[in-house]
Amino acid sequence: MKVQLRHNPSSTIARCFLAGGEPMRVESGAMVAHSAGVTLEAKAEGGILAGLKRSVLAGESFFVSTFTAPQQGGWVDVAPALPGDMLNLPLVPDRPYFISRGGWIANSHGVTVEAKWGGFANLFGGEGGFGLRAHGHGEVVLGVFGAIDVIDLAPGEPVTIDTGHVVAYDLAMNFTIRRAVSGRSLQSLKSGEGFVFDFIGPGRVLLQTRNPGAFSAWVGSTSSSG
Repeated sequence: MKVQLRHNPSSTIARCFLAGGEPMRVESGAMVAHSAGVTLEAKAEGGILAGLKRSVLAGESFFVSTFTAPQQGGWVDVAPALPGDMLNLPLVPDRPYFISRGGWIANSHGVTVEAKWGGFANLFGGEGGFGLRAHGHGEVVLGVFGAIDVIDLAPGEPVTIDTGHVVAYDLAMNFTIRRAVSGRSLQSLKSGEGFVFDFIGPGRVLLQTRNPGAFSAWVGSTSSSG
């Protein structure tokens, strides 16, 4: 699968070019268009239990759409629900990535994407205790709210990032999740921050410049005040 990004950075669409007979997996509802002859099959990838884990726990759709190119090849356009950029993340064996809720859009045939527990702190932080673990060899297409930011950490280099801005990270890194103001819930609330990641390199963290949870809260507050 080859990925070409268009209309970036604010309204990006990813065109995924497929070889003859090549399949790709797409988040339900993310397909924008496809070339002639491409076939679609929607099912609970990995069975009913895996579908429930993905939908209830990881915040993704119960069903996954599999698009398969005809003999002459084809393409599928995909896009996220929120306005923003997209990223093509190449994966290699033994270097899995954790993908936060709502970040996964599609992946090539050689990649497995499955629900993964992200920790109690992540759950209570409001970002959802589960996300997705992507591993294998191939491409993962991610969607972000706003623009993409990338932080590459050197060995031993630390960084602290708000959980709502983290889209994906290298699982080879050491990291913890904590309150923004350690041990003081009231101070965290006053600061406007909830939970944060502390990452230690080497490794890569992919961020989005806007926080979907904060945007949802803002929309809710303006709707109720109106």
